[in-house]
Amino acid sequence: MKATIITFVLAAMLALPGQAQRYLTKNGNISFFSETPIENIEAHNKQVNAALDITSGKMVFKVLMKSFEFEKALMQEHFNENYVESDKYPSATFDGLIKEIDVFGKEKPETMEVSIEGKLTIHGVTREISEKGSLQWKEDGIKGDARFMVAPADYDIKIPNAVMNNIAKEIEVVVDVDLKQF
Repeated sequence: MKATIITFVLAAMLALPGQAQRYLTKNGNISFFSETPIENIEAHNKQVNAALDITSGKMVFKVLMKSFEFEKALMQEHFNENYVESDKYPSATFDGLIKEIDVFGKEKPETMEVSIEGKLTIHGVTREISEKGSLQWKEDGIKGDARFMVAPADYDIKIPNAVMNNIAKEIEVVVDVDLKQF
């Protein structure tokens, strides 16, 4: 399975122009949080593959759904089997563009807020998204962060009526990646 992920990231990177300045990680972090009066749900995934070409601004992510870890094993089981159907839809992906990459790549500001646009695919459903994030130059690469909301209903994730009040209508997603030059 890890070979498939690495192949995806490398294939995506090879599709980019030859003079590109490419940065990638195989251990980025994505977490999500659902807050309701009944129960909070939080999960973390530290096996996120991401790649960024700072010449073009192209950014790709691949997230294995089964790599999300929950505090309670039963939550993890329900997440994978009943909601995101990880056997049928094993990964989520993002394929997009950072709008201000020309300024970030040339001026090398310490930290810069950026606009990120692209296609987010979860549960077999692809939607165009536009979010804010930040990029920061580090001694050994680039740190990227973003925080945004995702509605399970937008991705055809069905929540049974019996637990509908246990899961928020919108779930906060936090992305944190440290990209190293490739």
